Amino acid sequence: MFAIVDILGQQIKVTENAKYYVPKLKAEADSEITFDKVLVLADDKGTKIGTPYLDTIKVTAKVIAHLKDEKVTVFKKKRRKGYQKLNNHRQQLSRIEVTKIG
Repeated sequence: MFAIVDILGQQIKVTENAKYYVPKLKAEADSEITFDKVLVLADDKGTKIGTPYLDTIKVTAKVIAHLKDEKVTVFKKKRRKGYQKLNNHRQQLSRIEVTKIG
């Protein structure tokens, strides 16, 4: 069984008892959170596709921790002009564990 869930604008394929990195959520660590924007649900009985979301299906997850992703370096340069620009960025992430689909 799996579901495709819209979490803060990103569509993520989730299964039960699996851990995922998602964009940072406003929930505290060690708290339960429910996602109600389920796009697709597939199980033994068949596949249900929402228009755009499935109203009766919810995905429950536990927030494990908040952390930062690896550093991404952005370097811009224009040759023969003396222009160089260096920026770095670390994305804020949350680690969640999906506990229940349905």
